[in-house]
Amino acid sequence: MDAFVIHGGERLSGRVRAGGSKNASLPLMAAALLTDEPVVLEGVPRLADIANMRRLIDELGCGTTDEPGAHGSMRLSLRCHDESASTARYDIVRTMRASICVLGPLLARRGQARVSMPGGCAIGDRPVDLHLRGLRALGAQISLDSGDVVARAPRGGRLKGARIFLGGPFGPTVLGTANVMSAAALAEGETIIESAACEPEVADLATILNAMGARIRGAGSPRIVIEGVRELRGARHTVIPDRIEAGTYLIAGAITRGRITVENCPIDHLMAAADLLEGIGVRLDVAEGAGDGLRASVTVECSGRVKPAQITTQPHPGFPTDLQAQVMALLCMADGNSVITERIYPQRFLHVPELARMGAALFHQGPTVVVSGVRELVGAPVMASDLRASASLVLAGLAARGKTAVLRVYHLDRGYERMEERLAAMGARIERVDEKELAGVAAGAAAGGE
Repeated sequence: MDAFVIHGGERLSGRVRAGGSKNASLPLMAAALLTDEPVVLEGVPRLADIANMRRLIDELGCGTTDEPGAHGSMRLSLRCHDESASTARYDIVRTMRASICVLGPLLARRGQARVSMPGGCAIGDRPVDLHLRGLRALGAQISLDSGDVVARAPRGGRLKGARIFLGGPFGPTVLGTANVMSAAALAEGETIIESAACEPEVADLATILNAMGARIRGAGSPRIVIEGVRELRGARHTVIPDRIEAGTYLIAGAITRGRITVENCPIDHLMAAADLLEGIGVRLDVAEGAGDGLRASVTVECSGRVKPAQITTQPHPGFPTDLQAQVMALLCMADGNSVITERIYPQRFLHVPELARMGAALFHQGPTVVVSGVRELVGAPVMASDLRASASLVLAGLAARGKTAVLRVYHLDRGYERMEERLAAMGARIERVDEKELAGVAAGAAAGGE
């Protein structure tokens, strides 16, 4: 396994470009299962999760080819050549939770699906009951067998439109909305999803489905209306920029007290995060003539200690849970006490003890962490536990005094492409090494975590 070694204290300066959205790309790839015509996706990032989804849909009879796209991205072509398979195996599904998004397309197009319960990051329980509730409302017969979700279309083979409420105890479900919307696109009659997820990734999926011939309106709002059609065709689509990657780099500029420009930044999808950063003293400048608010050039600058803040993660357009860990790293050096409350995944705090190893003053109780700002963080060996926690530890290492070793960065590779190279290009002293070279450091980190 690989690790990052970071020598902190360097102010970042330069430019970095946000890539295509990972969280949008995965459901878009699954949408190719809804047709036997070619689907072409532009701007797909080269990430571990993308590679795993390619393996999965290839086993489901959907071949993929890629070629270089603009700005180092990937142009991905997908086409189903064999629709006899309908089983998503555990060996692949366990690597990422987004693999569950093949359930709806398989059920709607092939009349049946068997999908292993998904894996992903260790950030708490993420049940799929809302997915199953929505598909049952469309007439699917659902059962569980040996850890697999088994779904079958009703007699006659076609799902039926319905009114579906997808609200849950922690808000709407993004992948559940994607599953139900994809399935309803081929259902008979009208489907209305109430309390639908409003995330930009849901709207992006609706855009490609409509290009494929679906009739969907209201995506991006809490009420989505779908008029089912008999079949869908192929389409070409450009993936939206990754708002979480862009937000992470904005915070990287702030935590190092640097000045960087994030290009291809979907600032309109980051309003809550931008409001928070400006409120604590970080300057954000959106370049005039930089295009619309979905592909802007945003310069971030921070020259001193930031102010404390109170943050509660919420469904979009509220503050995103996927930036909670990164902003916590920034607030570790704020001038005062901050309060961070996690309302989406209340157990998403595995980065707290690792930040404490670096000298952060944190008090964790239930879904809330009180962050008492310190004068500085100190480099230490730390263990990455999930994708966004990994990013927070890298950010902390960039700002810390001395050397930080971030172990198990394979988590990071799921959502950030060549992060160490892009940070190094802006002046960070960071390198990727084999963990075997850090045996002593790894032993120290393991002992500290016991």
